[in-house]
Amino acid sequence: MRLPVERKPIKIYPDPKRVIARFFFNGNDRAKEVIQRVMHISEDDAFGIVSPLLQEYSKRHRNITRILNRHCSKLKPLFSDLNIDYDTLTVYRKLLFGSYFTHEYSIESAAFFNPSIVDDPDQSELKEGEKRVIISFRAVGEGHISSITFRRAHIDRDNNITVQPAGNYIDEAEIVRNAVYNKKLFFDKAVATQINIDVLKEVETKLDHHFEYSNLRSVILDSQKLQESDIQRLEYDKILWLADSYYEIVFSLDTDISDRVIFPISEYERKGIEDARFVQFRNDDGSSVYYATYTAYDGALIMPKLLQTNDFYNFKIMPLYGAGAQNKNLALFPRKVNGKFVMISRIDGCNNYIMYADKINIWEKPELLQQPKFTWEFIQIGNCGSPIETEHGWLMITHGVGPMRRYVLGASLLKLDDPAVEIGRLREPLIIPNSDEREGYVPNVLYSCGSIVHNGKLIIPYGISDSSTGFAEVDLNDLLNKLLDDENISKKEEESESKKPVEVKVTA
Repeated sequence: MRLPVERKPIKIYPDPKRVIARFFFNGNDRAKEVIQRVMHISEDDAFGIVSPLLQEYSKRHRNITRILNRHCSKLKPLFSDLNIDYDTLTVYRKLLFGSYFTHEYSIESAAFFNPSIVDDPDQSELKEGEKRVIISFRAVGEGHISSITFRRAHIDRDNNITVQPAGNYIDEAEIVRNAVYNKKLFFDKAVATQINIDVLKEVETKLDHHFEYSNLRSVILDSQKLQESDIQRLEYDKILWLADSYYEIVFSLDTDISDRVIFPISEYERKGIEDARFVQFRNDDGSSVYYATYTAYDGALIMPKLLQTNDFYNFKIMPLYGAGAQNKNLALFPRKVNGKFVMISRIDGCNNYIMYADKINIWEKPELLQQPKFTWEFIQIGNCGSPIETEHGWLMITHGVGPMRRYVLGASLLKLDDPAVEIGRLREPLIIPNSDEREGYVPNVLYSCGSIVHNGKLIIPYGISDSSTGFAEVDLNDLLNKLLDDENISKKEEESESKKPVEVKVTA
């Protein structure tokens, strides 16, 4: 018999009105044609077109003039090719150029799902039994491009959840490229991305053991000048794309957390940033930092990445390395165990693995932890976010995929001082899609990227058929007891099976 689970009445749906202004570019030749057409417009006409545009779109974007100027500045090489002096362009003509190379993108138009949840860094002015949390979501728009968005919520002493309304504007962050690259790690990752090996060796010999982005870019540009074909030059571009996977982003301090979107930046994540699993990680000295593992996807290649922040304004982003940093579904434990970082992964797409590391970005030697055991998880088993520490062990919410590719949520319990040992697993799903949750962008799917414990209850935010987000609650002690009881039943059944007499067939 399954545990009683309370579904909360609150649901969060995608809002197509939430848009960002993206750079719009259809190639050099078409862009040059547009530039020449705009240059033939008089100054009065330029002002007459731009002025109402600014009035209209200033209601949809926090600083539309800054955005248009930034997009215009991206055209400087084309202006130079056309013998146009960029610095002599008037303010309104620059804004007009920017408007022709800008389009709005609705980040949530398709779906808003796969949430994770962590304590808000700000827990001030709360009453006993209350908690303030930050929820991350996978937002999906046109072209199935995924990004990370946030909401702030309040949980009261009765575990009622109130999600704060989203702001009126959405802001992308400023990108900072100041990483120093370790040559060995960088080129090991480059080999995994299937860049031409001869090109890699050539570039590698021209760099120091530690190098900066500007050094790499200089080497790449010099090498590309010697190439005769676009195909050859593209291989060098791929190395820069990999370097672009390391960056820092900074949001303006005047943004609400719901205004901040982490949109794909590097070429290796151009098709989406998927399923961020946030966790508040406790350091050995008692301080804490927030990490999130997520999947970067370029349409063919999957690259696991790590995001780090202390305040949800400033984020550092880097790829993860090693034999264990493959495929999807990586989830970091909220503290070190026996002096090691610990991660759950699903490197083969089917089973859960566990791995240990001295450095948080290098993951080797994954060990098999769990295989599908029950019928509702026969296709695959994976995690639904970072394990939660309890007195009885590490509680890990899982997802299982069964008949008709139905995704359900389960739970497992891992040994506290040796999480490679499973000490409990639910025999039946914890949550399955009900009749109101089966329809959506991808039917029959429940999925979560992280849960939280509050007032003795486990609160699970979960994606509903890859479309919207709901919340469920289960008593923590009841769940832990059920996990241990189900494990005892499984062990007794296994012992009973092993004691059955073996039938021996004798042939004449």
